[in-house]
Amino acid sequence: MRAAAGGDAPVPRFPWQAVMHAGLCLLRLPPDHFWQLTPREFFAMAGGLAERPGGLKREGLSALMRAFPDRPSGADGGTN
Repeated sequence: MRAAAGGDAPVPRFPWQAVMHAGLCLLRLPPDHFWQLTPREFFAMAGGLAERPGGLKREGLSALMRAFPDRPSGADGGTN
């Protein structure tokens, strides 16, 4: 198993606490239904198949930088 993970790299543990919280508390699944789900079914039920919005494009970043500059225009660099 370690060789497949890249040699001596630590293998991350499965996040059981987060998965059980999502299934039993947030989705309110009865325990027997939760434990019968396949990982793919749980992923779909937890919203994993929903489309994700794209990231910020260069044009959007430029517009934000113009609207909210780090230093107001005409500033003297903070030496008053």
